[in-house]
Amino acid sequence: MTFPENLKYTKDHEWVKIEGNRATVGITEFAQGELGDIVYVEIETEGETLKHEEVFGTVEAVKTVSDLFMPLSGKITEVNPGLQSNPESVNKDPYGSGWMIKVEMSNAAEANNLLSAADYKTLVGH
Repeated sequence: MTFPENLKYTKDHEWVKIEGNRATVGITEFAQGELGDIVYVEIETEGETLKHEEVFGTVEAVKTVSDLFMPLSGKITEVNPGLQSNPESVNKDPYGSGWMIKVEMSNAAEANNLLSAADYKTLVGH
């Protein structure tokens, strides 16, 4: 299981790649493994401004549906268009082609509350 050092993480198992005032968000390899085969991703919040920890969408696996939580406050500027036809990319490449949303952060200081790779690894017991 990988925990890329260049990313930040949340206790809700999202990863965040910060570039300036923009962030790319997805779910971690650990999360997709716990969920199992992902069959549908629903994100209808593109263009909306959401607060930290608000639900921005859902991931549906064979046996469960899980909410996706905003790791940072901001405006969702893009939703991964490939997830509609290829939701299994979240299982195959969670840190690459399986990304979920891009966010224009409204409060960059919130990033200081995210977990490092080492902290996240400890959280999930690895």
